[in-house]
Amino acid sequence: MNDERQSGKPTIEFPCDGYHMSVIADTCDGFVSVLEEIVKRHCKGYDKKGLRVIASKNGKYQSFRFSIKAESEIQLKQLHEDLKSTGRVHMVL
Repeated sequence: MNDERQSGKPTIEFPCDGYHMSVIADTCDGFVSVLEEIVKRHCKGYDKKGLRVIASKNGKYQSFRFSIKAESEIQLKQLHEDLKSTGRVHMVL
């Protein structure tokens, strides 16, 4: 067994096409554009056709589901940090 599996961290083999992400954020007009701008900055070839936006039951939050080509752990970390820096994102999965 390798160290990553023993530590309980999931292993990702890079590059990883079709890496699924979910973002939970406050509902806000225009946030889709902000999200797409951030994702495009970090992920070459991002296709917005695969983006799914779902509102929470009370409409306070929205979940955004999409796929990217994950190139490295650094790319994923920077993407996560930029999404969180908007002040509207609660979770990135």
